[in-house]
Amino acid sequence: MRDRTGRRWADFRESPFLPATVLVLIVAAAAGLFAGSYTYAMADPTPHRVPVAVVGISHQTVRGKAFAAGLEQRLNASLALSFEPTFERARQAVEEQQVFGIVVVRGDDATFYVSSASGASVAQLLTEAAPKVARQVGLRLTVRDLKPLQRGDPRGLALFYITLAAVVIGFVGAVQLNANAGELAPWERIAFTGAYAALGALAIVAAVDWVLGALRLPLPESWFILALTMFASGMVFSMFRTLVGRWAMVPTWGLMVLLGNPSSGGAVSWPLLPSPLGVIGRWLPPGASVNAQHTAVYFGGHQRAAPFLVLGAWALVSSAVFLIRENKKGRQGGS
Repeated sequence: MRDRTGRRWADFRESPFLPATVLVLIVAAAAGLFAGSYTYAMADPTPHRVPVAVVGISHQTVRGKAFAAGLEQRLNASLALSFEPTFERARQAVEEQQVFGIVVVRGDDATFYVSSASGASVAQLLTEAAPKVARQVGLRLTVRDLKPLQRGDPRGLALFYITLAAVVIGFVGAVQLNANAGELAPWERIAFTGAYAALGALAIVAAVDWVLGALRLPLPESWFILALTMFASGMVFSMFRTLVGRWAMVPTWGLMVLLGNPSSGGAVSWPLLPSPLGVIGRWLPPGASVNAQHTAVYFGGHQRAAPFLVLGAWALVSSAVFLIRENKKGRQGGS
């Protein structure tokens, strides 16, 4: 009986039914994880730390203090207040994406400048909460949008969508290269990954800007960011393919889609994400891409090096691991 069971197990291991069964289990788990990760990150965004600039001496007034305390209590968050001597200094902090809004209080009058371009979800929460708190403390409040979103993207999701397209098509392209052009040399695989990344990025810009007019994208910068994102995503798959073989899609999907996209800050701003995701997201390709693209579109002239370094590091390390492993396999196969 034991010998018969052993033979059946050995036959099952050698048959295509084993990988098919494993695939069924992986797909089922991935479906639950996919729904769970996006629901965890986006279904109930809660503010954790919202930087807001305060101009002048408003923090010294009774109503100014009451307004800040009431807003913090209503949002169930920690307002990180920074006191600026002039409105221009506060506005510069918005341009540098250091704060999400500006409060100016003069006597019984207050103006709350939100910045939808800094984070549409944060601006919406502030816009809804501030008038109610102002009435409670006896302030006459005016809410203004200092940095509105572009007309074709009223909810601020277009940057998330184009990044998602670049990430997914980036590694799907690598999957297809492996399946249909597997005889390419390692450096040729990298070259063709760069080629489809460049053309794919241009196609995204053309569709979203030139055809649909949803976003006005700065062509050289947005094109480069999308191309680097697609290339990094493709090379991440190629790296995992040479490390774990046919199951490479599992870590690639987990890293780039299950973890990277919900934590990117594209659909829900980082101050509203669960704290671990808000930290992790900046160091993954989707988050770095959204960050760089967001600054390029809405805060031109204030671009930062960090997201490009993150994307470049993922692309470089993945390419290096792929080349080293593939060349090593080639030498072993030739010996």
